Amino acid sequence: MSTNLAERVAARRNHPPARQTTRGAVAQQPNLVQFVQSMRGEIARALPAHVANPERIARIALTELRRVEHLAECTQESFGGALMTCAQLGLEPGGALGEAYLLPFWSKKTRAYEVQLVIGYQGMIRLFWQHPAAAGLAAHTVHENDEFEFEYGLTPVLKHKPARSNRGRPTNYYAVATLSNGGSAFVVLSVEDVEAIRQRSKAKDFGPWATDYDAMAKKTAIRQLFKLLPKSSEFARAVAHDEGVRRDMSPEGLDAPPDYVEGEVVEQPSATSEGGVVEDVPAEFAGWPEAVEPNGEA
Repeated sequence: MSTNLAERVAARRNHPPARQTTRGAVAQQPNLVQFVQSMRGEIARALPAHVANPERIARIALTELRRVEHLAECTQESFGGALMTCAQLGLEPGGALGEAYLLPFWSKKTRAYEVQLVIGYQGMIRLFWQHPAAAGLAAHTVHENDEFEFEYGLTPVLKHKPARSNRGRPTNYYAVATLSNGGSAFVVLSVEDVEAIRQRSKAKDFGPWATDYDAMAKKTAIRQLFKLLPKSSEFARAVAHDEGVRRDMSPEGLDAPPDYVEGEVVEQPSATSEGGVVEDVPAEFAGWPEAVEPNGEA
């Protein structure tokens, strides 16, 4: 059964599998490049007033399709949903600015690769500055040779003086925000705190966690800080859709909770696993994160 695996993988790449429609007819998997081109009008209508370049969003999406391995294998619904979320939040869906990342993963529910949207460090900062009460935001890494002191309570204290050289290993990450009314708040996370949160992510070993760990650690601190700040619709939507899968491409889809199971990661079985060859998962995709449904069923 596995002797012609290379041939089957090549055939799958050159001739994507057909999908069964609700009426029983067979339909060819749409080309995502053509799909992005067709979404330009919807992207333009979804963009906030302060973001007026739908052509750039579409161009970046096309670049990501060519740059990110297996992203072009994902379903049209999940790719379109992630792109619409980026457009509605006013974030660029590419790794250049670090605002948002489009990551492919295997879904046990749909038996296909789907797009998981991960909002980056710069994306969280951009959303903060869109809040009318925003006055200042900073996130930093604390190293073992830095002077660092913090204390929560009725009179909180946060002091950080980085070492001039030889700072040593990271020990903490923190985010601090000031508001236009004079208020402020901060959150400090240890390296162990960040690791515990990373381990609950479906993309813990892929995408920005693998390439930009320090930025993702600071983003984690900012995300925890958001829980203490005045809420806005952009904040709430961003946190809700971070590391989620959106299959509803309509404008109303941003207000619906995405498909996201926090804290459950299932490694992709390989072709040589004990259960034998996995026929519907190409061997070249082995090792990518696998989505888990809420009830734990395949």
